[in-house]
Amino acid sequence: MSMLFDPLSSASLQLANRIVMAPMTRSRAVEANTPNALMAAYYAQRATAGLIIAEGTSPSPNGLGYPRIPGLFNEAHAVAWKAVTDAVHARGGKMFVQLMHTGRVTQTANLPAGAEVLGPTSETCPGEMYTDSRGMQPHSVPRAMAEADIAQAVSEYAHSARLAIDAGFDGIELHAANGYLIEQFLNGNVNQRTDGYGGGIEERNRFALEVTRATVAAVGADRVGIRLSPFGMFNSTGAFPGAEAQYLALTEALSKLGLLYVHVLDHSALGAPPVPGELKAKLRAAFKGLFILAGGFDRASAEDALHTGQADLIAFARPFIANPDLVERMRTDAPLNAPDMATAYTPGAKGYTDYPALAA
Repeated sequence: MSMLFDPLSSASLQLANRIVMAPMTRSRAVEANTPNALMAAYYAQRATAGLIIAEGTSPSPNGLGYPRIPGLFNEAHAVAWKAVTDAVHARGGKMFVQLMHTGRVTQTANLPAGAEVLGPTSETCPGEMYTDSRGMQPHSVPRAMAEADIAQAVSEYAHSARLAIDAGFDGIELHAANGYLIEQFLNGNVNQRTDGYGGGIEERNRFALEVTRATVAAVGADRVGIRLSPFGMFNSTGAFPGAEAQYLALTEALSKLGLLYVHVLDHSALGAPPVPGELKAKLRAAFKGLFILAGGFDRASAEDALHTGQADLIAFARPFIANPDLVERMRTDAPLNAPDMATAYTPGAKGYTDYPALAA
């Protein structure tokens, strides 16, 4: 008996099914990092998902590390996002936005005038990044954040959360995964600070919890979720001593704050070490709200995770790129379109809004 297509009803969220469209950077905000009609069409096509979590969206000019990613830190952004949420709501969908500050995972060529590269330390993130103006370039050297910079970043997240609600989003997700700013503080390999924001479990968790408290105060705990990727390896993170104990302490603290959901991403389908099943179970038990799992699921494995109580909702990423009607395709066991990853991050409609639905 299927659970994937059953509705979910919580105190603050009513969803048509248990299928979540995971946040995926698509790099289509070509003008001043502002959402546009093409993005509204893309998300509206996928509105049959129980919940859409919009792509990583920066709460700060300093967080626009990649080319053409959207922002949500001024009124123009909020007005533009409102057209997107209206399009999704018109088709019966629900939509959160993921707030993603890239931190040190940044190339200055991608930043607007006056913005700067920040991180928990001044250590440059290894590797390269694409820029529209200069092609592939090494990541830029970050400036280590002083406590005043940290306080400013926390306030930027809160401001962005308020703008998100103004823009019609049903809530926000804090991106504390994949090696971006919040995880740069969480991860013991990246965070080498020795002040109150580094050096131990409580100190490394501090920034994540300050951002969470600020956004909860801004929009309410029932509108805030968070994404975590323990054991992920993106952007030079990776496992570190005490990681399991740290993520368990973090999840217990998030539960006490009354967060709507925790979204755990397992990158093993892409070659990273798996998040141990025992740790997932401990995180699930520690958190009293909704629990979302993501990472390489198909219909069968998603059904199994729901039936065995491992999660309340299952997030799918790449299948949603090529299948605007993924929910119906899974419901009817119809074949899936294969995504063209060469157009995953290119501007324009090709590989974005031109994938056929079953009816076509």
